[in-house]
Amino acid sequence: MKSILFPNAISILAEDTMEQPTTYTEDNIRSLDWKEHIRMRPGMYIGKLGDGSSPDDGIYILLKEVLDNCIDEYVMGAGKTIEITIKENVVRVRDFGRGIPLGKVVDVVSKMNTGGKYDSRAFKKSVGLNGVGTKAVNALSSSFIVESTRDKQSKKATFNFGDLVEDSPVQESSRRRGTKVEFIPDVTIFKNYKYRLEYVERMIKNYVYLNPGLTIELNGEKFFSENGLKDLLTDYTNPSDLLYPIIHIKGEDIEVALTHSKTQYSEEYQSFVNGQHTTQGGTHQSAFREGLVKTIRDHFGKNYEASDIRKSVISAVSIKVMEPVFESQTKTKLGSTEMGDGLPSVRTYIIDFLCTQLDNYLHKNPQVAESIQKKIIQAERERKELSGIRKLARERAKKASLHNKKLRDCRVHLHDLKKDRRLDSTLFITEGDSASGSITKSRDVNTQAVFSLRGKPLNSYGMSKKIVYENEEFNLLQAALNIEDGLEELRYNNIVIATDADVDGMHIRLLLITFFLQFFPELIKEGHLYILQTPLFRVRDKKQTFYCYSEQERREAIQKLNGKPEITRFKGLGEISPDEFKYFIGEDIRLDPVMLDKTTTIDQLLEFYMGKNTPDRQNFIIENLKVELDLLEEAAEV
Repeated sequence: MKSILFPNAISILAEDTMEQPTTYTEDNIRSLDWKEHIRMRPGMYIGKLGDGSSPDDGIYILLKEVLDNCIDEYVMGAGKTIEITIKENVVRVRDFGRGIPLGKVVDVVSKMNTGGKYDSRAFKKSVGLNGVGTKAVNALSSSFIVESTRDKQSKKATFNFGDLVEDSPVQESSRRRGTKVEFIPDVTIFKNYKYRLEYVERMIKNYVYLNPGLTIELNGEKFFSENGLKDLLTDYTNPSDLLYPIIHIKGEDIEVALTHSKTQYSEEYQSFVNGQHTTQGGTHQSAFREGLVKTIRDHFGKNYEASDIRKSVISAVSIKVMEPVFESQTKTKLGSTEMGDGLPSVRTYIIDFLCTQLDNYLHKNPQVAESIQKKIIQAERERKELSGIRKLARERAKKASLHNKKLRDCRVHLHDLKKDRRLDSTLFITEGDSASGSITKSRDVNTQAVFSLRGKPLNSYGMSKKIVYENEEFNLLQAALNIEDGLEELRYNNIVIATDADVDGMHIRLLLITFFLQFFPELIKEGHLYILQTPLFRVRDKKQTFYCYSEQERREAIQKLNGKPEITRFKGLGEISPDEFKYFIGEDIRLDPVMLDKTTTIDQLLEFYMGKNTPDRQNFIIENLKVELDLLEEAAEV
């Protein structure tokens, strides 16, 4: 059989040393009903589980599956408002569409392959077509209630863990037509979860950008859009950083918005298919990148390098196709090559659209065209200046990855560098050998990799991209992540900064965040960067052990134990044994996402924290210093 550590090696075992085969009879064969299969294999239906710290965690997929049905009603011309409330992990979604046919209310949320979307006449370009969505929500919720109102009648059904517990009869109703769903994600599946409204807001905004005229309310706050993807880029960017006004062009089944940044290095794409945010791109995003290059080359009659044309581009593209094929149940990457409905291929359709409509726009707006050409020429000059350095940097990175242990990779990537990243793939960035050693020994070698820093990183604030290639730590980190040319080939879905909870650790965090903000801001904007929380205290007696992440948790743990417990204050990651560390990076991992405040630009953020010692920053430090000192004093008492 093939060895796990050496997949190309073959080991031969003597027959008398091999295990006897397990008995295989009819008793081994069993059939699972719909909810059992979903609960046993939730990843097949909603991707990863998570605790709500990441935008692609399962609890947001549950909400999305319910919302998709509401959006389909709006697309079909029924219901212009959707109401959402999320309080204490109870989620309620109410639309004012046509309402589920009352005789099928139970079936559509509890019988697989049941739904109206199989009838393409009713849902020509629907968000979801497989009849699984709400069934997964039902099966993975401790409580699930669905109520439909139509023709002045209503029908309600209640489920617990997918089991029908109440099937109310049809009743007369004066309420407006539509469907209401209420669910509570099961805490035995989604452990320690919490809905972060920032992620929910972003999801809602994408829905209204893609459906101008639709209003979605979240806990009473209204979201709507008049200009579609143009509004998306307007909200997503800092106006002072845009090279020219946002280009916004639309066709029957396609919409595009794009501009270039004055200061940003990498490319940024937001892509959508039938309302789905395809965070990992796909055939439509590849076609858009190709079509942009072809249009610019043809317009100027110059064979510019593709990387020079796309450098600093910020764009969004949305298309609608018949019965789209995605590469996963969570629909994060489009696999379809055909538009359907008698249209050409996805690639041909998008390229032809850009070559016509974008070219027309540039002819009508020569100042925009001139700005783009100047940007390309500048990118070409910078690329040539960096070409020698980049070549040497790649060679150093390749040599380093072969001959040292800065990167301890995970098995999902170790032998296939081009493999699509998995949602649960994680890279821990650690400081020093002791911390990286503990994480390396306790990690899940299949999905978790470790990158070890040597000392404090350089403060890269205000520096050019040249420093990324000249600085060994930055160069190797960039190579490990595979982000030199953008996020399309990002190897790890989650990048986790794991440093000590002391002054030096905090400083390293800040320096790493500065590096990502300066050169790869989209990594943060798209929700890939996190801070690892590790416990500050261990409180235990002979029978129980509690790991406490705050002073409050320490006090609560002491109260739960009888007598005088043993209390340990962890001062650094290296002090935590691998046997204990596995609890902190396993199922119960606690991550704090690094998010950008929409009211603060990246330039303002970097200037405040990493620029000169301004009075504002001095006041900020003084105001927060007392809080930190109080925490240190409490810890010292232990």
